[in-house]
Amino acid sequence: MRSPLRDQIKQTLVDGLISGRWAPGDRIVERRLAAELGVSQAPVREALRDLEALRLIESSPNKGAQVRGFTRADLRQVYQVRAGLEETAVRLGRPAATALRPHLHRLQQANSPLEQVHHGVAFHREIMAAAGNDVLLSVWESLGVEIWTHLSIRLFRMRPHENAREHEPLVEAFERDDPDVGTMLRDHVLAYAP
Repeated sequence: MRSPLRDQIKQTLVDGLISGRWAPGDRIVERRLAAELGVSQAPVREALRDLEALRLIESSPNKGAQVRGFTRADLRQVYQVRAGLEETAVRLGRPAATALRPHLHRLQQANSPLEQVHHGVAFHREIMAAAGNDVLLSVWESLGVEIWTHLSIRLFRMRPHENAREHEPLVEAFERDDPDVGTMLRDHVLAYAP
């Protein structure tokens, strides 16, 4: 079972990556971060391992943890896998359009890139959850979709999911039970790949 402290530290690290506190190549010193947060090094180490699994951090025996240098190819690969998972989810089960409308509305009302990314990811998470496949949802979650989306905007100045109009055709396709909605969803996700 994951510890709440570990999750809080992981979120602190993610926030630091998104905000630019730590840039690619920067070292994250366990001891220093533990002292800053007033915790032992063990949960910091665990949180860093979680970020290493997401391919955000690299660890080496003599250098410790360091923020990976991210490339367009890294992002493209994440978006390609994500697109395939979302297309598969639609084949397994579709959300009710009424479940997507509130997410679309919140996306339309979002005032900042942070809110836009958050609500855009929630929209897609709803689609993934509707598949009714816990393994598929877990794999999708393990991609760190929200983190990679934020990083792509910050590092490569990609446009954020600020245009809710790009999600509207998806909701309409789900409403009319369009047989091509899976392909539409895949193409929608791939459109954000650099």
